[in-house]
Amino acid sequence: MKRIGDILTRNKTAVVVEDGTSYKQVTIRTNYKGVVLRGTQNGATILTKNQFVVSPGQFILSRIDARNGAFGIIPEELEGAIITNDFLTFDINEDEVEREFFNVFLQSPVFLEACIKASRGNTNRKRVDEDFFLNYQVNLPPLPEQHDLIKQINKGRTKLALAQHEITHQQSLLAKLKQSILQEAIAGKLTADWRAAHPDVEPASQLLHRIQAEKARLIAAKKLRPEKPLPKITPAEIPFEIPKGWEWCRMGEAGIFQRGKSKHRPRNDPRLFENGDIPFVQTGDVARSKRNGFMIKTSTGYYNAVGLAQSRLWPDGTMCITIAANIAETGFLTFPACIPDSVVAFTPAVEGKTPQFLRMFIELTRTAIEQFAPATAQKNINLEIINELMLPLPPLAEQAAIVARVEELMTTCRLLEAEIEHARTHAAHLLQAVLKEAFAPAR
Repeated sequence: MKRIGDILTRNKTAVVVEDGTSYKQVTIRTNYKGVVLRGTQNGATILTKNQFVVSPGQFILSRIDARNGAFGIIPEELEGAIITNDFLTFDINEDEVEREFFNVFLQSPVFLEACIKASRGNTNRKRVDEDFFLNYQVNLPPLPEQHDLIKQINKGRTKLALAQHEITHQQSLLAKLKQSILQEAIAGKLTADWRAAHPDVEPASQLLHRIQAEKARLIAAKKLRPEKPLPKITPAEIPFEIPKGWEWCRMGEAGIFQRGKSKHRPRNDPRLFENGDIPFVQTGDVARSKRNGFMIKTSTGYYNAVGLAQSRLWPDGTMCITIAANIAETGFLTFPACIPDSVVAFTPAVEGKTPQFLRMFIELTRTAIEQFAPATAQKNINLEIINELMLPLPPLAEQAAIVARVEELMTTCRLLEAEIEHARTHAAHLLQAVLKEAFAPAR
């Protein structure tokens, strides 16, 4: 066993920063990502004049972020760079430890644990206790054994890199498979056999008439505002052929799209939320729903009666579509909630699986929908764009068959995803286990 202080010698080569001289400055990336050049700065703009100089091959550690993996070996290109007292630099005693061995040790769970234990202070600004760190005991084998161990670890890293490359390839193939499933779903290819077995279902043209009639009834009852007529679809606009019984339509013809309400400004006024218990779902909640099978299970905040009065409560099951920030993300409310005007709610005019089919279509065409957003800092689209998007609409009964088939296939995809992620985690854990075993304190 050796103290860390036995294999490192503190280096305090000081320098007084001079105006008119350029200095390279160091930064250390967290999560073991190495020591890099932060930039070059004129001494006149550097406020702390008493600094320290580093040399290639030295070990450097951030007092503040060491517990987050902010340490490493100074590379050649940082010869003569300067650092403040927030960093500790050490020369490595290569009669005791190979530099590559020590570099591997830096990334071991044992060393990270040492850094965490050596950090003192409040949650956000913990700093390394230098004495504790230097007195930490390391299981240090003789140099020949260090050399052999490095060979083993490097072999493990090579195998891990190959495994991760294969896993990434599998994830890419799986992503393409999911897109292919959705593409075949909205083109009617997944349900060709179903159509052959159900030749007498109501065609989509009749469904569109029923939707139009229901909208007219709601408008007459003053439960829905009159809608702006949508442009007719020309033959030149049709991108691909659809099955008999389907219809190309504007998305707005498939149901009712309405923007959420959040009239009060500022939107975060505490008077809207104090002691509130009415869920207020925003774009981030909709985007997160993809982790839960597109079921919205989180709420950004909770309105009170004042908040509800300037908004609107939507029932659970409502499909939400984001039109700002995260454009064209979709999800279904699992509880009654208010939504802001950066989210659009879809309500089917005729009961069925139209919302679920529509969600699949939006997921498939999300990239194309995003292209309608202007190139501004806060990308957004409007309700008019949503309503005018073209949609291949199947008969209502076939929509249910499509949704069931896609859900079945996506369940298989999720199982494959879980297996791939397990393989990735297992591969990473194997290398960490090797590192932990190599550097575990002797018993």
